[in-house]
Amino acid sequence: MKENKSKVSSKSTKSSKKSKANNSSNDYTIICIDGGGTKTHGVLFIGDEKKAEYKAGTTRIGSVGVGESCERTLNVILELCKSVNISTSDVDVFVVGLAGVWLESEKRRSLNLIKTLARNDGYVINDLLVTSDVEIAFEGAFGAGEGIVTIVGTGSIGLARFGKNKFARCGGWGIELDDEGSGAWVGREGLTAVMRAIDGRSPYTILVEKLQEIIPTFDISEPRTIVKAFNERVFEYQSITPLVMECAEEGDLVCQNIIERAAHHLAELPLALLKNFSSKKPVKLALMGGIIDNDTLLSKMLYEELAKHPELECIPCKGNAIDGAKQMGLSIISELNKD
Repeated sequence: MKENKSKVSSKSTKSSKKSKANNSSNDYTIICIDGGGTKTHGVLFIGDEKKAEYKAGTTRIGSVGVGESCERTLNVILELCKSVNISTSDVDVFVVGLAGVWLESEKRRSLNLIKTLARNDGYVINDLLVTSDVEIAFEGAFGAGEGIVTIVGTGSIGLARFGKNKFARCGGWGIELDDEGSGAWVGREGLTAVMRAIDGRSPYTILVEKLQEIIPTFDISEPRTIVKAFNERVFEYQSITPLVMECAEEGDLVCQNIIERAAHHLAELPLALLKNFSSKKPVKLALMGGIIDNDTLLSKMLYEELAKHPELECIPCKGNAIDGAKQMGLSIISELNKD
């Protein structure tokens, strides 16, 4: 677990011009991007109205590298502008939350590269904020309040805000190191269970049969064929997760055990963050991410696990990551108009 007391965003130098939104609270253009582990979601707002939306593949730096991440992010920006026939210079603020960035140096690196790529292609990016996808999600969930958010999607992470805008995180180290309980982790555990079952090291699981249905090249008589398919990116860990849950719901004990362990690991995230709060009242906890939003078996088991801990109070999110990015953008516009 790691605490970050510094300001949690990297922002480009303020433009010398005032935002064109200074005369009206609804006269602004903001592009918000939520760059997650599986997909990237971009929205262009003009005033309070959503004018354009665009979805692309992952911009997670750990998956595609910083260069590709920034190129994909810029492409989302350009597609959004193109769809409403405006120039990038017409946008007041760009707010980008990327999976795989946390340190200020990481945020500055991505920010500078996005602006350099845009400039090299003849585009103007004025006020740009690059931060973590977790931070825009937290802003969407809580606004200005204290609490803990646990995000469960391709990855998993907990983030707490407490005191005078202090932050602490738990988990979120990537599937290469951790991300226990996440979509990618569940899928990887499922694959491990399949390999163990084929070897005879563990009980049989019907996940073996379901994998054969979605991976035609997987031949159980030649188990190495699944390794070949994985190396050729025929599938990814998180694509196996729905099958693991399906098997668990059908009574497969091996897969049920995986989901139960996932729920336990996910509950550890907010519990580990509780020590940052001095109040004796229950700490508010919001759950977010694809695993939660889709009302999966894992989300149900997680809520059951959390119900055992009265020191946590589960609350609904005020909004999503895009809502959080928009609010950050409005704050930047407000600051610009004070100058």
